[in-house]
Amino acid sequence: MKKEKALLTWSTGKDCAWALHVLSQSREVEVVGLLTTITGPYERVSMHGVRTELLEAQARRLLLSLRKIIIPSPCSNEAYESAMGECLAAARDEGVRAVVHGDIFLESVRKYREEKLAQIGMKALFPLWGADTAQLAREMIAAGLKAYLTCLDPRHLPREFAGRLFDESFLADLPKTVDPLGEHGEFHTFCFDAPVFSSPIPVTPGQIVEREGFVFTDLTLT
Repeated sequence: MKKEKALLTWSTGKDCAWALHVLSQSREVEVVGLLTTITGPYERVSMHGVRTELLEAQARRLLLSLRKIIIPSPCSNEAYESAMGECLAAARDEGVRAVVHGDIFLESVRKYREEKLAQIGMKALFPLWGADTAQLAREMIAAGLKAYLTCLDPRHLPREFAGRLFDESFLADLPKTVDPLGEHGEFHTFCFDAPVFSSPIPVTPGQIVEREGFVFTDLTLT
């Protein structure tokens, strides 16, 4: 049976890396490329605040093509949807029929993605959907996934967590009100090693800054 070609929305974080790991064992879906939104003025991955050179290092270790969607800052919904729609329409014309997302339980987000993709004749796939996030977090760590926190919302997670390694110690220290995978937007990560990577990415946490209500940790290649 011929596999269905799909793009993976790639934020550089743990969830998308794990979604790719899950699909690497699929007989039905072939991920043929990564799809990443870049905030143009900063030249960084949107929301996660990761340098584009780190994103490119991930793509090389995955042996996957990288499609960058450049958006302005600030960016309206209309501008975002226009840029995303243009990129996806081009992929569809090249034979890509699905887009993979690492979302786990936010119904409103899933519905939005499904509706937008349906409008251009594509479908959304959610390989992690419905998983228990506490159990999944432990499974990721046990399998060798490694990531640093690159962005956190200080309204939900203390600033002291900025730049921390996503590991068992981190999970143990999390406030009970914070989802273990940050699925409500409490934190975002950069994955520097995972079962799907050909080799780890050598990175070092650096400067911590607060911008637009979020706390970002800069990571650099070492």
